[in-house]
Amino acid sequence: MLNVFERLFGTWVRDVSARTLRADGMAGLLGAVLVLPQGIAFATLAGLPPEYGLYTAIVPCIIAALFGSSWHVMSGPTNANSLALFAMLSPLTMAFSPAYIQMALVVTVMVGVMQWLIGTLRLGTLANFISPAALFGFTSGAAVLIAVYALPDLLGIGSAGEHGAGALLLHVARQWTWAQPAALAVAAVTMVVALALRRWRPHWPYMLAGLVSATFFAWAAAGQVQSLSFSSLRMVGAVEVPWPRFSVPQISLSSVSELLGLAFALTIVALGQSISIAKAVAVRSGQRIDANREFRGQGLSNIVGGFFSSYVSCGSMNRSMPNLQAGARTPLASVFSALLLLALVAVSAPLLAKIPMAALAALLAVVAMSLLDLPRWRQLLRLSRTEFGVALATMVATVTIRLEIAILLGTLLSLMSFLYRTSRPAMRTMGFDSISPERQFVVMDDAPTATSTEVRTLPECPQLKLLRMEGEVYFGATQHVADTLHALRHVPQPQKHLLVMGKSMNFIDLAGAELWEAELNARRAMGGDLYFHRPRPEVLSMWKTTGFTRLLGPEHQFPDKRTAIATIFQKLDPEICRNCTARVFWECKSAPGSETATSRRGAHNVQD
Repeated sequence: MLNVFERLFGTWVRDVSARTLRADGMAGLLGAVLVLPQGIAFATLAGLPPEYGLYTAIVPCIIAALFGSSWHVMSGPTNANSLALFAMLSPLTMAFSPAYIQMALVVTVMVGVMQWLIGTLRLGTLANFISPAALFGFTSGAAVLIAVYALPDLLGIGSAGEHGAGALLLHVARQWTWAQPAALAVAAVTMVVALALRRWRPHWPYMLAGLVSATFFAWAAAGQVQSLSFSSLRMVGAVEVPWPRFSVPQISLSSVSELLGLAFALTIVALGQSISIAKAVAVRSGQRIDANREFRGQGLSNIVGGFFSSYVSCGSMNRSMPNLQAGARTPLASVFSALLLLALVAVSAPLLAKIPMAALAALLAVVAMSLLDLPRWRQLLRLSRTEFGVALATMVATVTIRLEIAILLGTLLSLMSFLYRTSRPAMRTMGFDSISPERQFVVMDDAPTATSTEVRTLPECPQLKLLRMEGEVYFGATQHVADTLHALRHVPQPQKHLLVMGKSMNFIDLAGAELWEAELNARRAMGGDLYFHRPRPEVLSMWKTTGFTRLLGPEHQFPDKRTAIATIFQKLDPEICRNCTARVFWECKSAPGSETATSRRGAHNVQD
């Protein structure tokens, strides 16, 4: 039976014990409390009645946790999905109307089907193109957003009339003088208790303790400190019991084609958020994420959720990070969160109504502080300015524009950075260290050329250029390689023969094959030739396909440097050798003009 559950849900079922159940239960309780105000607010933002936000925090949360890949991601309503859904459906019909609700549910099922297909067709590898720098920038941007959206409740001021971080900050700047001291006091108690326990008792449910302490403080202070007006604090308030109701969403067939395009856009939004959040959480938990399984789990959660009055859901950063930090051990924390949400609303509605919103905002601020990893920013700046720039751009985009666009921007910047680096493969001049009696084969630029008293320049053969090719010669790199080769042919006294060390040339495409063909023609036109040392099988396969192998000739490909130089040496101009002073090869000792031509040594060139 255990093996059946393991195949169905994952390997985590083997780790379930009384200890993990206790930890997951505490984390789930915190998740249930956190999602109460968020679910109500996000549903309203999506143009749906408040209870639909709570529906979305129950059924999809359970399905995504059990059938997904991440052990800590909690799915449910999110700010980005709610905004996107409202922006896409409001032009079609009136928000909050029955027709609008049915469209939202149908779109949710469509999104689920698309997500499930992406996972089933194993297209989840596309998520691998989200670079660590872009992911870190997205996480940091999400931390800023969490803190920004928590500010109004933390200060006890009214909500902003417009959405977006900029509008909210402007609203806070205008209203900060109206901040309630009582809200600030509750927030301070929450943060002090939570941070103190996290520092000295990290295994305790410090976030839940902070929430309970702040709620008790607000209740006690309301009767003792009248001057701070604790009675005017905004509370979670009464919540309707969110029993999910099964129903088949119904719309006209003429609307299906119109909603398909919207569903595809929402699929990108939801998957971009889900996989980024899953990978961000996995970085901290050390878990390995299976993107295809995660997509299938998210898809199944939306398919089932659409029939239980839930709108588009995905992983929630506001709940996933607190879930991890609260000590969740398995996906059962999400299951407990959904079930406890039902139980809390059904049994403890009067008590839940008294939780100050300032306390919830303070908890979100604690999460934001931990996500904004300043030491890692400093490390990234020190190690790679490029990666730092990608992370910074992604963070700014996350704060200022839609989340899925920010993820896409960070990914594109990372790919552009990668393409730029690979478009300039290293082409290093090789030679022999004539200073050393062992005559090691060295990179000329890296060779020791100076002593304490003199500067030496390692000599090169005036007729044969030794060049090591490092990297891929593909369409993006051909211009750089072609320019370098052209420059080598157009120096005052060019070396007509070129031996390319190809064992580090890992890949070429059609453009790369055409480049080497052009170089071969140019070398032969100037009276020289082109040779290759140890080209890789992948390269040889492309050359054979394009016909370059036939043009080059098998006698121009060598398995080792000794054979290559010995063969090419026979094709060098003896008149140039007669007056040459470099004498870099052992074969030069038998060349005309050599003082030791009559006593040729039997030494060999250095082996690979």
